[in-house]
Amino acid sequence: MPKELIQTDYAEIMQKSYIDYAMSVIVSRALPDVRDGLKPVQRRTLYDMHELGIRSDKPYRKSARIVGDTMGKYHPHGDSSIYGALVVLAQDFKMGLPLIDGHGNFGSIEGDGAAAMRYTEARLEKVTQEAFLSDLDKGVVEFVPNFDETEKEPSVLPARIPNLLVNGSEGIAVGMATSIPPHNLGEVIDAVIALIQDSSLTSEDLMKYVKGPDFPTGGIVVNESELAAVYSTGSGKIKIRGKVETEKVPRSDRVRLVITEIPYTMIGAGIGKFLNDIAALADSKLGSDIADISNQSSKEGIRIVLELRKGADPSYIEKLLYKKTRLEDTFGVNMLAVSDGRPETLSLHDILESHIDFQFEITTKKYQSMLDSELQKQEIQEGLIRAVDVIDLIIEILRGSKDRSMAKNCLVNGTTEGIRFKSRKSRTEAAKLRFTDAQAQAILEMRLYKLIGLEIDALTAEYNETLKKIERYTDILNNYSSMADVIVQQLEEFRKEYASERKTVITDAEEIVLEVKKPEAFPVVFLMDRFGYARTIDESVYEKNRESAEEENRIVLHCMSDSRLCVFTDTGKQHILKAERVPHGKFRDKGTPIDNLCNYDSSAETYLQVYSLDDMKEQRMIFTTALGYVKSVEGKEFDTVARLSAAATKLEDGDRLIDVHPAHFQASMVFATRGNYLLRIQEDTIPVQKKAARGVRGIRLSSGDEVESVYYLEDGAPTEVDISGKTVSLNRLHIAERGGKGTKLRK
Repeated sequence: MPKELIQTDYAEIMQKSYIDYAMSVIVSRALPDVRDGLKPVQRRTLYDMHELGIRSDKPYRKSARIVGDTMGKYHPHGDSSIYGALVVLAQDFKMGLPLIDGHGNFGSIEGDGAAAMRYTEARLEKVTQEAFLSDLDKGVVEFVPNFDETEKEPSVLPARIPNLLVNGSEGIAVGMATSIPPHNLGEVIDAVIALIQDSSLTSEDLMKYVKGPDFPTGGIVVNESELAAVYSTGSGKIKIRGKVETEKVPRSDRVRLVITEIPYTMIGAGIGKFLNDIAALADSKLGSDIADISNQSSKEGIRIVLELRKGADPSYIEKLLYKKTRLEDTFGVNMLAVSDGRPETLSLHDILESHIDFQFEITTKKYQSMLDSELQKQEIQEGLIRAVDVIDLIIEILRGSKDRSMAKNCLVNGTTEGIRFKSRKSRTEAAKLRFTDAQAQAILEMRLYKLIGLEIDALTAEYNETLKKIERYTDILNNYSSMADVIVQQLEEFRKEYASERKTVITDAEEIVLEVKKPEAFPVVFLMDRFGYARTIDESVYEKNRESAEEENRIVLHCMSDSRLCVFTDTGKQHILKAERVPHGKFRDKGTPIDNLCNYDSSAETYLQVYSLDDMKEQRMIFTTALGYVKSVEGKEFDTVARLSAAATKLEDGDRLIDVHPAHFQASMVFATRGNYLLRIQEDTIPVQKKAARGVRGIRLSSGDEVESVYYLEDGAPTEVDISGKTVSLNRLHIAERGGKGTKLRK
């Protein structure tokens, strides 16, 4: 059997498939619909709970039951996404207006996860039933087949409040993301009413009603002047701060800072990181006035207490928290939602206008459905009232008919054939009957008690009431103002029952300027042992332990607490280390590896000497390499490096730096090689060069030999050293020319 082969470009197939996938994620999973403000998983969960009858006045049902039913009928993407959506809809610290009433552990503001779905229970909130699900039976929204076409689900819920703004939304799609903050229900409803009454209002005009976001966690929005641009374009940044209060400690002259509100962006794991950041500040010099931190938060709200030391400045600590932690944070706004089946970034006006259009659409369908129902009732009521007037004739028709269809045919079409009448007059009158099919059906089903006088009066009163409803519904459907009044009245009822006071303060606050109080410098002694662990101690502590300090440490350097130290290594590099970063403590403290304090890498280089840059500026430094090169460099050259690490000297291949030492000009120095050659020269014979220079030859080496150590002799003082097991008096060596081979030490 021949097969037709269709050739196409692989790139085109991949492009089309990826676009289809991306649009599926965007429209069907990640982004909310501008009309009801819900993502598909949220909409399906609420509708399933409605179908299961889990209403606010009914008992809670297991979350696992809801999740399983939703997954089996409407959302086949896994139980975790459904339960995650259900949990968020029940969390009052994330939602401006929770839509689900959760019972059990539904997580906490501090990032604790909800209990497993088999342990928690849920039911719909009253507002959800009234504002999202109340008119589904009136055909106000389209129902579409579910994933396997065995059920029907609403394409959108008939939301009566602008939920996209009230509860906000966050979601990451393919190539785009939405981030909409929650707002105050009362303010948003006021804005909707204002726009209904005056459609020419702009986003900036509407901000007279919607002041800005209203986060469930409270806080303070500090860039009010920038909000107009955010709401006009649908994107921008909102700066929000937590709320800090100052309390006096009872029976003490100290004060404490209490954080009672946090930025909305800190919800979850952000609180734990925030506490860690405060602890790090308390350990640093900046926040040394923070004595203790305690998290006393509970179900009643946030309460993070910072105990301050005596004499501390609470204003400075507050500024420090705003500047150095997430107590002041930025909420990125991108009001992206699905509008008319495609993703769009919407302004405040666009969102409210879409909501109003949707309200008029569903209100039109609702009242058209109600009008059709009343018209049907009118038809039947008119038939019954007319039937009462000729009830004797109708009874005669019923008694004379052979079956139900014969009687109905007579009532509808006046057909009298086959029916026995008492008189010719009755037959003539029956032939004139022209009830509608619905009226005839109602007459046939009418019970005899309806013929009682009071029942007839009630029928007439009901008929008059039906006429009034028809008149009212017709007026609403035919007049914009009448329908607008209905929508406004309904919105006002929701505002009256469900609106709450604003929690977030909107203001224009000044930028936090943190004037760091620089601690007064004091003398310290820098110690570093042979393993590279560094620390600083007070000079008084050093004096008490001088002998142990010099025996146990390879580097002992007197400097100031704010000094910058220069670490020279055998690879010819210099690393800048701030003394304030070095841990300051007791003499027996272990210290911190120097690798963690600067860019020094112990696996690739070995430190030689550490000097204070302030001291080096005033002198020259002598560099000596293993291949016998030597040079003198002005110390101020090493203070011009902007980077934390740089080359301190130039080295040939195979060479390494073995010594860096301050020059004393009138002193001499001795090179000692591995081959036991000694050469003594005057320091002033070493030329001054730039640090990028290689240097000049200090000693001429035999093949395979190298300089092993360098000794400095000051003012002719006797110096005895042990070289290859023999004591040598270096000051007895004669002073030779630089570049010579030196004298071989005899054993």
